[in-house]
Amino acid sequence: MLALSRKKGEALMINNDIEITVLEVKGEQVKIGISAPKEVPVYRKEVYIQIQEANKEASNNVAGIEQLASLLGK
Repeated sequence: MLALSRKKGEALMINNDIEITVLEVKGEQVKIGISAPKEVPVYRKEVYIQIQEANKEASNNVAGIEQLASLLGK
């Protein structure tokens, strides 16, 4: 992990097209802004983990898909 110090208004670049800017610092809370191309998904980590778990659960439910297909006559 790379740890960088930034002050309010300062930014860092990831690759050539993602910019992260420190917008505000209040106590222990830091507000950041992220500029990235629309095709680059940006999630809070806890939301990303929920999405990954839901995808894993759905992919493990192949038997349910097969049962549904048999009900539809496919």
